Amino acid sequence: MSKVTFAIIAATGAAAGAAATAAFYSTKKEQLPTPTIATTTTTTSTGARPQVPVPAIPSPAAVARAPPVDPNGLFQYGFPGPVADLRPAASLTSSYDRRTRNPAWVAEHITPESLRSNNADRKHSVFVEDLTIPEMFRAKLKDYFRSGYDRGHQVPAADAKWSQEAMDDTFALSNMCPQVGDGFNRDYWAHFEDFCRRLTHKYPSVRIVTGPLYLPKREADGKWRVSYEVIGQPPNVAVPTHFYKIIFAEDGKLGGKVAVGAFVLPNDRIANSKPLQDFEVPIEAVERASGLEFATKLEPARRSRLCQEMECSLIIKEYKQRQKNFGKN
Repeated sequence: MSKVTFAIIAATGAAAGAAATAAFYSTKKEQLPTPTIATTTTTTSTGARPQVPVPAIPSPAAVARAPPVDPNGLFQYGFPGPVADLRPAASLTSSYDRRTRNPAWVAEHITPESLRSNNADRKHSVFVEDLTIPEMFRAKLKDYFRSGYDRGHQVPAADAKWSQEAMDDTFALSNMCPQVGDGFNRDYWAHFEDFCRRLTHKYPSVRIVTGPLYLPKREADGKWRVSYEVIGQPPNVAVPTHFYKIIFAEDGKLGGKVAVGAFVLPNDRIANSKPLQDFEVPIEAVERASGLEFATKLEPARRSRLCQEMECSLIIKEYKQRQKNFGKN
């Protein structure tokens, strides 16, 4: 599975089975046996007594057909969740995880035309809280204040220069996760985002899904544990241990070929000399780790491996120079 190694422990709750059982018994009505009444036709004769009809005794199965409880009655008070706050915006679509106060995934689409357009300026965009998310579950600007982490774009602003609205959409905190700044968000991760944009030199349509992961780490006692920092006062926003990108590079033809690449990077300083392919993983590894599915409708015959079709490597640019160039663009 490449050089990135992690363990995925999946648990299947009994709640699913219980819910299915309750639904089965609440919807499937068992046919009751038709009661049979014993009747007798008699003729009158001296001293004969008429027979009294005897009702049939219901079977035990008929008596026990309805369960004595109704777990689904809870829904009269509301549905507990989990709730995925879906945000369709001009430049992205995201699904928000209320528990971690981070997006679960953010999807974008870039093309040569969209990247050529230059109708937005980053200096006019500001970080904002996503008011479509209930206040008690919302990531807030103050959560990041003096946290030591960058507000890390999942869909980068540089991918949305085709309109000011599109760029502004990328500055909502529902498109952010806490990211290590020096050595990652401002360096290796930014080079990785540039790699994704350069894919449009070869492919006319590129779709990217980005999001956080919270992966287990083997500790000194030999056991695997998931441990991550939480920032904010009170602690609200989880700091991911890793980030993933799933790339679908399309040939532009209806039902055409799609080159797929999946990458998992640690939320930590990464030397610019580190080869990008060291972070390539099977897409199934990201699915197991995230609990998400990305390509269930993509037939194997249409799929190819991105890093077999082209060289997956970074072009390193100094952060200050990249910011200067971005300002010019």
